[in-house]
Amino acid sequence: MAGNTILLVDDEQRMRKLVRDFLTKQNFRVLEAADGEEAVDVFMENKDIVLVILDVMMPDIDGFTFCKKIRDMFNAPILFLTAKTLE
Repeated sequence: MAGNTILLVDDEQRMRKLVRDFLTKQNFRVLEAADGEEAVDVFMENKDIVLVILDVMMPDIDGFTFCKKIRDMFNAPILFLTAKTLE
């Protein structure tokens, strides 16, 4: 189905599984990446992504840096998923 691909980026496998299970039950196609570097690769290979769910605190490339890298090429929503308690 076109228009239903979500990129889920989180370094915690448990969190990815939880979110992926919920989204796939809602008939979304979920692509996963464990860090920002992997997310860049997945993003560049898949032009049908309609939403990115993005952890803020990750090794290598953090969520904010990943967002800055793709924002010029990607105008769809980016939802930040974080355990941070401060802005």
